[in-house]
Amino acid sequence: MKTKALTFSAMCIVLNVVVGSIMQAINIPLLFLDTFGTIMGAIILGPLYGAIIGGGTNLVLGIILGPINFPFALVNIALGLFVGFVSKKWKFNYITAVLTGVVLAVLCPLIGTPISIAVSGGLSGSGADLLVGFLRQSGESIFQAAFLGRITSNIVDKPASCILAVFLVSRLPKRYLNELKKAEA
Repeated sequence: MKTKALTFSAMCIVLNVVVGSIMQAINIPLLFLDTFGTIMGAIILGPLYGAIIGGGTNLVLGIILGPINFPFALVNIALGLFVGFVSKKWKFNYITAVLTGVVLAVLCPLIGTPISIAVSGGLSGSGADLLVGFLRQSGESIFQAAFLGRITSNIVDKPASCILAVFLVSRLPKRYLNELKKAEA
């Protein structure tokens, strides 16, 4: 039974990497969708697998794109844990998805900003760096500038990722979901 949960977790990691890469290539502002596989896995399998999927994604990205991705595993592990705990406590529907996404839009930058400051001076390589630069020039601290830049990019992405995950989970066959949930237990 654990084989199904691990296989599904690996598929969620692949979704994060592939969809995140596609979104980066087409460059839709404020939309990355690089965590929706973690969110989907955490909804179905719970917090432990959510953390494994989140951390595993950064492990894969670190191998493919470089070691700068490794420290950000802490952000995705926290995301997987949080979504997993929320989904265990409440029914993860569209309302829960939006609320969870808003919380993640603050939680993830709280964890990721210090990491970003340590590894890249607070920059992310995205359009949010323009805001970070503007805020720094306006006298904001590096933490405030990087944090606000991250929130602005996450306020669209995280709720959208949660909504997409709920949409896809609701389309999976109930029998398959039940088998995965049994495998997780």
